[in-house]
Amino acid sequence: MRARIRDTELYFDVEGCELAIATSHIQQKPVFFVIHGGPGVDHTTCRPVLSPLSEIAQLVYFDHRGHGRSARGNSETYTLDNNVEDMEALRQYLGLERIGLLGFSYGGMVALTYASRYPNHVSQLIPVVTAADSRFLTLAQAKLAREGTPEQQVIAQLLWDGQFASEQQLQEYFQLLGPLYSLTFDLDKSMDAWRRVIFNPEAINQAFGGFLRTYDIRAALPQISVPTLVIGAEKDWICPPQFSREIAQAIPNARLEIVPNSGHSIRADAPKILLELVSNFMQ
Repeated sequence: MRARIRDTELYFDVEGCELAIATSHIQQKPVFFVIHGGPGVDHTTCRPVLSPLSEIAQLVYFDHRGHGRSARGNSETYTLDNNVEDMEALRQYLGLERIGLLGFSYGGMVALTYASRYPNHVSQLIPVVTAADSRFLTLAQAKLAREGTPEQQVIAQLLWDGQFASEQQLQEYFQLLGPLYSLTFDLDKSMDAWRRVIFNPEAINQAFGGFLRTYDIRAALPQISVPTLVIGAEKDWICPPQFSREIAQAIPNARLEIVPNSGHSIRADAPKILLELVSNFMQ
């Protein structure tokens, strides 16, 4: 499905019913926007693992502008601010008063920013393996310089500089860095997963070569008052758990869960734990 909003067109899909019909009553399930990470990938990176959650919530998947099946456009418009405003426009388009937010990595940054900007339209917030400011870039670069292979360091420089030249180059980055992202990395399985993904190197270039360098939402976090579950991963190389702890400490009454023995790709390393944490919080 497609929604023409603002100056673009977003692809979205819905999994699960909003109304659960029981024998003698109807129960309204929460509606959650699932916000994919990257940037430069699409919602299919989330969907296979999260589908079971559709039993307890209605899940709205979508691709950020310029990503996946959403319309491409001027790459200069591929910004966090536009991602937040696009999400608000999609909420209005769907006629929803309040939405839950489940955001992964960069999607968590979008979720945090949206929740601080539109608190009256958020029911629950779940930022996963994310950070509230740009310090994660410096720490990740230092870690890779210490522990990465020469091949990983060379191709990661394209990430830090925002200089990916092709979809193939971006896919090669994820293949070479796979063992850092996931403790259970399997090349064959990852290749199967990446075949589903529509890559956009321009989007990730805009983020890492531009706006993420000045990203900082820390001052706005205390304004978030909705029930919040912050999930981090113990072995996350790019958004280490210290950032999850800081987010949980800054948001009033937020709950923190650090998943042990998991890297940044928590959906691959600890899918059962992730689903249990999220489903228990949603209900």
